[in-house]
Amino acid sequence: MPLIRKPQTGTVASPAIQDVRAALNASSADERWSAARQLAGQPGHDALLAETLMRESDPRVREALFTALARDGSEQAVAAILPFIRSSDAGLRTGALDALATLPQAIAIHIETLLADDDPDVRILSCDLVRHLPTADAALHLTRLLARETTVNVCAAAVEVLSEVGDARALPALHACAARFAEDSFLVFAIELAVRRIGETGASAPPAPA
Repeated sequence: MPLIRKPQTGTVASPAIQDVRAALNASSADERWSAARQLAGQPGHDALLAETLMRESDPRVREALFTALARDGSEQAVAAILPFIRSSDAGLRTGALDALATLPQAIAIHIETLLADDDPDVRILSCDLVRHLPTADAALHLTRLLARETTVNVCAAAVEVLSEVGDARALPALHACAARFAEDSFLVFAIELAVRRIGETGASAPPAPA
């Protein structure tokens, strides 16, 4: 008597893309949310997810769509999320930042480009992303930014993060920034606090290798 292979249990077949695409366009937010959740962990749907985000207005569905992209975690998924940082919709910007914050290794190659973006708002938001990188990398990116930045609000954003991740190597850039914007009392005060915090934490630069 031939053996009959039993169906495997505990596995979930990939959803048919036609069905999911239809569900992502459903009038019911619950259906759209469920479809987005089905795509979480299913690579290769970054374009579909990004396209859906552009027209989605329900916050819960948006969150599920961003989560699906973050669960993918591929370079294509990161590239699909990044444009939403520029959105005029605060909800989309926040969703994009939250998703990218879970992918520090994947966003690392984009940070320098983001910090050099022509739009100061993008540079400000990117400072927040930097805080999710390894501490030494974060401090290096931000000290480089401070050395060239001409917008006060961007400097303030960088200083805020440097106060958390910076060590003694950041002090020259902080002092130079304070001198450059000496007329801006708020920024100078923020820098003084950052310098004091770095000193209080004893965050000194590591010794050079022998």
